Amino acid sequence: MDFNNRKLKVCMIVQDPSVKGGIAAVTGGYYGSRLEEDIDITYVESYCDGSKFKKLIKALKAYRTFRKVLKNNPPDIVHVHSSFGPSFFRKYPIIHMAYKKKIPVVNHIHGSALKEHYLDAPNWKKRMVEKSYGECARLIVLSKEWQEKLSVIVPIEKICVVPNYSKIFKETVSEESINNRFKKKQILYLGRFDALKGVSDIPAIASKVRESGLSANFVVGGDGEKEPVLSNIDKLNVADIVSLPGWITGEKKDALLRESAIFLLPSHMEAMPMSILEAMGYGLPIVSCDVGGIPQVVQKDINGKLYTPGDTDKMAEGIISYLSDLNLYREASKKSLEIADNNYSFEAHINKLEDIYRQVLN
Repeated sequence: MDFNNRKLKVCMIVQDPSVKGGIAAVTGGYYGSRLEEDIDITYVESYCDGSKFKKLIKALKAYRTFRKVLKNNPPDIVHVHSSFGPSFFRKYPIIHMAYKKKIPVVNHIHGSALKEHYLDAPNWKKRMVEKSYGECARLIVLSKEWQEKLSVIVPIEKICVVPNYSKIFKETVSEESINNRFKKKQILYLGRFDALKGVSDIPAIASKVRESGLSANFVVGGDGEKEPVLSNIDKLNVADIVSLPGWITGEKKDALLRESAIFLLPSHMEAMPMSILEAMGYGLPIVSCDVGGIPQVVQKDINGKLYTPGDTDKMAEGIISYLSDLNLYREASKKSLEIADNNYSFEAHINKLEDIYRQVLN
C-alpha cells in the first residue's frame, strides 16, 4: 500500500505468536505474508501464556516498547487486537496513548461475551468501554451480528466486519482423502478448554455415538480447564474412545486435520471461531452450535450441522448421519472447502484490512 510515496506504517498490538488461542492464530498468519510486503508493520506483543506475574511483565514491557515506537517511529495507524475481560484492560492504556498523540486506532475485537463486558457491567466499566471505543477510529468485528451488537456502544458506521480467514488445502477433498477420512471415523476438537467452548459436553456426545453402534474415536486437543472433561470421561466410561493429547500445533495439527472426518465445536458462545475456518480449509464437515458468528460460516445441512448448545443427543445424531452415509459426507466435505475458499480466503481478509486503513486515513 503506497502512502505519499512511502509504505504505510502500522504498529500492530498482538499476542506472543506461541499463545494458545484464536487471536494468536489470526495474527500469526500475518507474519511473512503479503500484508508485510504492502505495509511497514511494527509488532508489539502485549500478552503471553503463563503465570499472572509473567503476563504482567509482558504487558509492562509492551507499554514501554509502545511509548518508544510513538516517540521514535510514530506510525500512521495503531492496529490493536483485543478481546473482552483482561484483554480490554490491557489495551486500554495503549489506545489512550495513541489517541493523545492523534494517531488513529483500529481496534480489532475478537471477544464474544458482550453481556459481561458491557450490557450487564457496572457503570464505571461501561464508561471505560465507551471512552476507549470512542477513542478508536474504527472497530473491527468478525460478523454482522457483532456489528449490530456493538452498535449499542458506538455508531454502526464506525464498525467494520472482517471475518477471520481460512487457508485452503484442496488436495484434502480428493476421492482418496475423503474415503480414508470416512473410514477412519475420527472426530476432532481443537481449542481452549473452558465452559463457553462446551468441551465438557464431548464425552456425552461420544457415549451416544458409541451407543448407536458406530465405531468412532474422538481427539480433543487443547489446554485449560480439563477437570470437567476428565470427570465426564470417567463417569461415562469413554476413555477408550476419547483422547486428550494436549495443545496441538505444527505438523501434528496439520496431520490431525488431514486425517479426521469431522470437526466438532460444541460452543455455548462464539464470535467467529478460527478453528472452524481452519477445519473447513481442510474440507471437514462441521458439527457445532447455532451461536454467534458460527451460522455465518457453517451453512446448516450444507457443510455442517448446527444445534442448540448443550444438546448432546442432536450433536451425536449429526455425527452419526455424516459417518453413516458416504455420499452425504462427501458432499459436505467438498462444500466446506468451497465455502472457505470462496468467502474466507486469506487474500480477501488482507484486502479488507488494507481498505480499512485507507478509510481511516482518508
